[in-house]
Amino acid sequence: MQRTTSTMHGDEPNPLDTKGLCLLSLDGGGVRGLSTLYILKSIMDRLNYKRSTSSLAPVKPCEVFDLIGGTSTGGLIAIMLGRLEMDVDECITAYSDLAEAVFSQKKSRLRFNLKGKVKAQFDSSKLENAIRDTIKRATFSEAGLFNDGVDRGCRTFVCTVDQNTKGIVRLRSYTLPEESNVSATICQAALATSAATTFFEPVPIGNRMFADGGLGANNPVEEVEGEAANIWCSKSGDLKPLVKCFVSIGTGNPGIKAFEESMFRFLGQTVVSIATETEETEKRFIAKWRKHFDENRYYRFNVDQGLQNIGLDEYKQKGAMESATDRYLVNQAQKNRVRDCIENLKMKQNKTETTFAAIIHEFEVFRIQQQAAVCNVHWLMPFERNPYFTGREYELARIEGMLFTGDQASKVAVYGLGGVGKTSLVIELVHRTRAKHNDCSTFWIPATTMESVQQAYLDIAQQLRIPGWKEEDADIQRLVQGFLSRKDGGQWLLVYDNADDIDLWFHKSEDEHTARGLVDYLPRGKQGAIIFTTRDRKTAFKLTRRNVVEVPQMDESTARQLLGNCLVNQRLVKPLDDTTALLQQLTFLPLAIVQAAAYINGNRIRIADYLSLLNDQEEDVIDLLSEGFEDDGKYHGIKNPVATTWLISFKQIRRRDPLAAEFLSFMACVAPKDVPQSLLPFGRSRKKEVDAMGTLDAYSFISRRPADLALDMHRLVHLAMRNWLRQENLLAHWSERAVTRLAEVFPSHDHLNRSVWKRYLTHAKYALDSDIVDKYGENMVDLAWKFGMCLYRDGRWKEAEDLFVLVMETRK
Repeated sequence: MQRTTSTMHGDEPNPLDTKGLCLLSLDGGGVRGLSTLYILKSIMDRLNYKRSTSSLAPVKPCEVFDLIGGTSTGGLIAIMLGRLEMDVDECITAYSDLAEAVFSQKKSRLRFNLKGKVKAQFDSSKLENAIRDTIKRATFSEAGLFNDGVDRGCRTFVCTVDQNTKGIVRLRSYTLPEESNVSATICQAALATSAATTFFEPVPIGNRMFADGGLGANNPVEEVEGEAANIWCSKSGDLKPLVKCFVSIGTGNPGIKAFEESMFRFLGQTVVSIATETEETEKRFIAKWRKHFDENRYYRFNVDQGLQNIGLDEYKQKGAMESATDRYLVNQAQKNRVRDCIENLKMKQNKTETTFAAIIHEFEVFRIQQQAAVCNVHWLMPFERNPYFTGREYELARIEGMLFTGDQASKVAVYGLGGVGKTSLVIELVHRTRAKHNDCSTFWIPATTMESVQQAYLDIAQQLRIPGWKEEDADIQRLVQGFLSRKDGGQWLLVYDNADDIDLWFHKSEDEHTARGLVDYLPRGKQGAIIFTTRDRKTAFKLTRRNVVEVPQMDESTARQLLGNCLVNQRLVKPLDDTTALLQQLTFLPLAIVQAAAYINGNRIRIADYLSLLNDQEEDVIDLLSEGFEDDGKYHGIKNPVATTWLISFKQIRRRDPLAAEFLSFMACVAPKDVPQSLLPFGRSRKKEVDAMGTLDAYSFISRRPADLALDMHRLVHLAMRNWLRQENLLAHWSERAVTRLAEVFPSHDHLNRSVWKRYLTHAKYALDSDIVDKYGENMVDLAWKFGMCLYRDGRWKEAEDLFVLVMETRK
C-alpha cells in the first residue's frame, strides 16, 4: 500500500509538507555522473509534468532543493545545478561537452614521475578551460566567486580534500558564521572537487592545496546531512524533523575492476575502499534514516547493473550509461519510488528559512496541545445518528454557516411545528459537526422543564470535573457557564432541545437559584455555539434575535423517501396513488409519517389499509393517531404520538395567552380551512386579537391568508385540538359557542351578502353536522334556517329542503 507523504493534524496542515527541507546529495564517479543526471532528469521531467496539469510553471532543481551537495563529479554537477542555476538538460549538455574536452586525450600514460610521485594522466588546464567555458555559457563571470554574497534560495557546497590534513573541506556558495570559509572562485571550487588523484593535478586555493573529495566521501550524503544541520539547526543538530525530502543519487555500482585498472597494485587497497565506501555509506545512512525511508522522505537512487565496466574517463560510453540507467528506472520498484518522490516534491512551495526549526517546534507544541484537547473532548448526547435521516440539506447548510463565527458564542434557533423534525435535524447536525470538528465537545440539554435542565447541567459539570461541583450549595449552572466561557475551555456546542417555555428563559423568581432566567446562564466565548429547538417562533427570536431557521413542511418527494426508509417492506410505496394520498392525509408531517410506518410494519398491512383507517370516524382516527411507537430519536420512555404531541403546546398557550387558546378552541369546532377572522370571538382589544393570532402563527398551528383576512388551521392540529377538548370535557362547550357565534354573524340570504355567506357556508355545515350540540337548540335551529336559505338561493335545493324540514319539525 502506498504511504502518504503529507500529514494533517486536525484542520492545521503540517508546515513540513510545504516548507520542509529538500536536500540533494550527488556521488562522485567520473563520467558516470551522466547516470546521475539521467536519473535526475527523469525525476524533474515527471515533476514538471505534474505541475503542468495544475497550470504551474516548470521548475529547475535549484528552485526545488534548499541544499545541493556533491563530491568529485557530483560536486561539479552540484555547481552547475545550484550555483549556475542550470536545468537538467542544460547540465547534461554542458557535462557531456566538458567530459569530451577533458578525457579525449591523455596527457601521459605514466602514472608516476621519476621521483615516484603520482602523476596526472589528463591535462588540468583543459579541465579548467572547459569549466570556465561552462561558467561563461551560463552567463556568469569566469572569475566570479563561488560565494559572492548573494542570498540565493538554493545553497550549494562541494567536498574536497586538504592535501595537508587529508581532511574533507566543504567549499560553500554561502557563509556560515560558525564555520571556516575558504574564499574560492566558481572555477576553483569545481577544479578542487574534481581533481581526482592520478587524473588531475591538485588545485591551489590561497596557500592551500586541494584534491578530489571522492577520496574522503565519494557518497557525500553524510556531508550533506552535517551541512544541513549546521545551517538549519546548529544548536540542536536535530535535522530529521525538518527534512521533507532527502534525495541521494549515485553514479552506479562500478564494481572494483574499474578502480583497480586506474593505478598500480600498491594503490589497490586505497581505491578499492573508494569503490566500496559508496555502498557502505548508503547502507549505513538508510539504517540511520529508516523512518524517513519508510515514510517516503528519504530516497536513494543508484544504478545497480550495467555500469561496472565503464571507467571513470570513458566518456564515449554515453549510450551504454543511458541504456543502463533507463533499464534501472523502468523497473517497477524504482518507478514506484520515483513516483513517490515526485508526490513529495510537488508539494514544496517555499524555500526553507533558517528559522524553520522554530516553526516546526511551534507546530509540534500546537499539535500536542491539540491532541491533549481532543483527549478532553466530551460527548453528552442521548441520541445516535439516524441512518434514515432524509432531506433538509438547505436548513443544515444554513445552520452550519451560523456556527462558530464572530467574537462571541454564536446562537441559532431552529423552530417549526411540533413533529416537523426539528430535533431530528439537529441530531444530524450535531453528528456532522462532530465529524468536522473532532476537537469540539457537545452537550445536549433537554429544556422542557427546569428539572431536566438542572440535571443536564449537573451531568455536564460532572463530566468536565469542574472544581466545586460537588459542594452542597454549588451554583451548578453558574459553574458550567464560567467553565465554558474560559478561553482555554476548548471548542463546544450546546443544544437546548424543546426550549418552548419562555418563562424558563426569562422568568423572574424569588428563589435564589432561579432568580434569573436560563438565558443569563448561557456561556459566552467565540469558541462556542448554542442551538435552540423550539416550536414557538416568538421564543426563537427572543433567544437569538436574528439567527432563526424555520423547518418547513416536507415536500412530497422527501416525504415519500422518508416513508420508504421507515418501511420494512419498501415495495409498499410502489402504488404511487395510495402513497400520495396517505402523505397528503398526514400533511407530509415527519412524525405522522414515521408513526404510520411503525403501525404498517407492526401489523403487516398495506398503505391502502392505513389510508382507509384515516377515513374512519373522528374518534377512531384519534385512536389510530394515539398509537404509541418506538423511535430512536425520542427520549427514553416518551411515546409522543401525533395525537398528543401538541398537548404541551396547547397548555402553554392557555397559560400565556388565554385569547389565543380561545381562538384555537373555537377553530377546532369549525372547518379547519379558510376561517374568516371576522368569525372568531372578540378580544378585549384589537391588539389582544393580533397578539393571539401571532401566538398561534408562531407555533405554526395556523397560517394566514392576508388577501382575504382568513386563517387555515393545520389539519392534524385541528384533530388533536378536538381530542384535547374532548379529554378536558370542553368540546361540547366550544361546539355550542361556535354554533352561537355562527348564528350571530351569519348574514341574511340577500344576494348583496352573497360574498360573506359563501365563506361561512363550510363552517356552518361543519357545526350543523356535529352530533355533540343539541340539534333542536335555539341557536342550532336559527343557524340551520339561515344556512338553508342561503343554500336555496345558491340553487342547492335538495340540501336546503332537508334543513327546512328539520326547522319545521322543531317549530311545531
